[in-house]
Amino acid sequence: MSIALTAGIEVALRVWIGGWLVLYVLRSSFGFFPGTGVPVQSVKGTAEYMERFGWRPGILWAWLSTANNLAGGAMLALGLFTRPVALVSCVLLLLSACHHLRKDGWFANQNGFEHYALWCLCTLYFAVHGAGYFSLDHLLGWNP
Repeated sequence: MSIALTAGIEVALRVWIGGWLVLYVLRSSFGFFPGTGVPVQSVKGTAEYMERFGWRPGILWAWLSTANNLAGGAMLALGLFTRPVALVSCVLLLLSACHHLRKDGWFANQNGFEHYALWCLCTLYFAVHGAGYFSLDHLLGWNP
């Protein structure tokens, strides 16, 4: 596979994952895209949900998740501070995957482990490999 094709795939994956993290939080914490099936649509609602399932203090976890998905997702999509941002996202997604495995089972159609684990593996890739050639990290000389 050519270097240009590999770099293009990395960019597409990085932008896809970062972009979807942003869209996910806009939907779940800020009420965008109403009627799309998500029961929680505010940071307060996310905090209450997290408290209900043992994530205490819920408001801390809700804001941590919200900030990570909003700012971290945008930074991941742009390839800015990619390794630390991806590592934080990976850890939070792993915690989320384990939570949903216990609560909802394996499969994504039941809000289970599957899609959180897939996102976790994708962010792990960027935590290990960095953003790649087409990124702000590379432009600033931060990505080997």
